[in-house]
Amino acid sequence: MYKRSILSKAACFVVAVASAPFAFAQGVTGQSNDVNAVTTAVPILTVAPDARSAALGDAGVAISPDANAPHWNPAKLGFVEQDMSVSLSYSPWLSNVVDDMSLSYLSGYKKLNETSAISLSLLYFDLGEIQFIDENRNPIQDYSPKEYAISVAYGQALSENLSLGIGARFIHSNLAGNVNVGGASTTFESQPGNTAAVDVGIYYNKDLSQKVNLALGANISNIGGKIAYTSADESDFLPTNLKIGTAVTYNLDAYNKLTFVLDANKLLVPSPGADQSQSVVSGLFSSFGDAEGGFTEEMQEVNLSGGVEYWYSDLFAARAGYFYENPDKGGRQYLSLGLGLRYQKFGIDAAYLIPSQQGNPLAETLRFTLALNLD
Repeated sequence: MYKRSILSKAACFVVAVASAPFAFAQGVTGQSNDVNAVTTAVPILTVAPDARSAALGDAGVAISPDANAPHWNPAKLGFVEQDMSVSLSYSPWLSNVVDDMSLSYLSGYKKLNETSAISLSLLYFDLGEIQFIDENRNPIQDYSPKEYAISVAYGQALSENLSLGIGARFIHSNLAGNVNVGGASTTFESQPGNTAAVDVGIYYNKDLSQKVNLALGANISNIGGKIAYTSADESDFLPTNLKIGTAVTYNLDAYNKLTFVLDANKLLVPSPGADQSQSVVSGLFSSFGDAEGGFTEEMQEVNLSGGVEYWYSDLFAARAGYFYENPDKGGRQYLSLGLGLRYQKFGIDAAYLIPSQQGNPLAETLRFTLALNLD
């Protein structure tokens, strides 16, 4: 097993996932250390777990429904086509830096009737093996941290074009177990963090003509209690996130179609410099205007995801996308590419990520998804 200290592994993870302005950013990604990023607990909840959306620059709130719909927008469950579908996704996480981290996602839904469906999913993040060290860099113990989220969601179509959805999630984050951490002046015992959250979403889908379809989606995810690793007095916000997006599909002919997608995402948590002790509800509403730099900085906290998906006869897909985060808020910027195949009841998708910066720990990130559709 490949071992690293918790310090170095946490640095790679946070820089790549949470875009946090830690002192490791300069050496790992080439970013400036004065990045003013919004940080939260359990940032893995904001990562695209499936290969299809990963290949579209992490866009998915308004694309056509599939078994991974609950992660992006539970409202899309109101328009699923198959009676039942199951999807399994896997990604060797930060494989360009470490060899024992991985992200797995299992999701499936079952239609209740023609206008509604229910889903169950599991997101599992394995941080591999780490080594705790004391302030003198002496080994304390080895540990294998894990995080997971178990979710249930329901979507209901209200008309031929509109649906609503809701989801509930239990989140477990065990980064250090119950290890005692001591320093020159303080000693504390870490503990696993547990909390619950909900999602609410809306989805609109309409044929504008025989060849053009317009879809719109919005979802607020991870609205839940703060999570604590030491005591209730030292708790962190979940990555409550607002997604708004669109997908426009052109049916070029009987065999070929193109879909153009665009998502905008904003974390609904206090900005750097704002009051981090406020309640979840207060932080959600104040997040639209609490940035020290005013409206300009608020807009910098919006990430953009866009891409294009090509299908031939619903059998073969090619995808490309781009993810953009403002350099002052983390600077994640990367191109994504992907392919998909469908044959009878089975499907497979793959995605590959290409960061715009050399030395980025997200380089060479791969995601794979297997799907089984049942009527």
